[in-house]
Amino acid sequence: MLAAPGPDPALVVDADLRPEGRQGPLVRTLDAYAAYYAKWSHVWEAQALLRADAVVGDPDLRERFTALIDPLRYPAGGLSEDDVLEVRRIKGRVDKERLPRGADPTLHLKARPWGTGGHRVDGAGSCRLRHGAAVPGLRTAQTLAALAAAAEADLLSRNDAETLGTSWRMASRVRNALLLARGRAGDQFPRATLERRSVAGILGYQTDETDRLLDDYLRVTRHARTVVDRVFWE
Repeated sequence: MLAAPGPDPALVVDADLRPEGRQGPLVRTLDAYAAYYAKWSHVWEAQALLRADAVVGDPDLRERFTALIDPLRYPAGGLSEDDVLEVRRIKGRVDKERLPRGADPTLHLKARPWGTGGHRVDGAGSCRLRHGAAVPGLRTAQTLAALAAAAEADLLSRNDAETLGTSWRMASRVRNALLLARGRAGDQFPRATLERRSVAGILGYQTDETDRLLDDYLRVTRHARTVVDRVFWE
C-alpha cells in the first residue's frame, strides 16, 4: 500500500531487511527475534541494526526491543579479529558486486561518499561496532552524531570526522535534490542536462554551474575515500 501509485512519491519500505529476508515472516514476536539473533545472526546483521530506531508502537515493547539489540550492535568486547575481517570482506564484495550494471562508481550517491559501498559498510559503522559499548555517544542511528562522538573520543581525528561528514552531507543533499527534481528517488548523480540543471538550482548553484556542482561532489567524495582507505582498511 505504501508503494502504490499516488500524488506523492511512494514511501518505500524495504521489507527484505528482516530476519530470513523474503523467507521470514513480516511480523514476529520479541521472543522469536531473540531466538534468531542468539542462534543465526551474523556480523552484517549487527551492522544493519546500527541504523535501527524504534519510533512507533507500544513504548514498553520498543524499549524491550532496543534492549535486545543493543548488545548485538554494541558488543561489550568490541569486534573480534574474525568479525573485523568479515566486515572488510563484506565491504570488498559490495565494492565489486553490488553496483547496478553500467553504474559509474564515481557518480553513485550511495557508494561514492565514503568510497564504494560507503553507505552500507563504513568507517563510522565500524567505529560504532567496535567502541559503542564503551562510548555512549556512538549509540545512535544518526551518522553525523556518531562521527562527532568518534572525534570526541579520539577514535577519529576531527579533520577526518569533518571530511566524512562533509561528504555524507553532500551526497544526501544531491539525493534529496534529485528526488525533488524527478519526483522519485535515485542513487546516481544525474547525467541528463535538464536534471543536472534542476539539481544545481535546488542546491543553490546557478543553473549553468552543473560542472561546478560535479567538481565539488567529486572533490569532497575523493577526500572521504582517502580517509576510509586509511581508517577502515588500516
